[in-house]
Amino acid sequence: MRVVWFALAFLDMAVAPELAFAQDGAAADGGRWGIAIGAGLAIGLAGLGCGIGQGNAANGAVQGIARNPGAAAKIQTPMLIALALIESIALYGLIIGFFLQNKV
Repeated sequence: MRVVWFALAFLDMAVAPELAFAQDGAAADGGRWGIAIGAGLAIGLAGLGCGIGQGNAANGAVQGIARNPGAAAKIQTPMLIALALIESIALYGLIIGFFLQNKV
């Protein structure tokens, strides 16, 4: 829960200077900070979710191999395929972040 509050406080501090220096007629440039934050969140959340998923996949594989060392070859191949698919989700997040960053 502390991480969530820290992230919200960080976003609040990141947005505050732009709002403090905003002028009355400068509303046309107001949406660009949202796109930049969206790009950062896309990369960050994709990395966070994929890291958790890869940790869970590796944990299950290691526990399975520890219980039955003879099944290591049968466990390792599906685990590597699953890790590659999980990593592709992180790459999709990176690509979305780059696409959003080009709009800024």
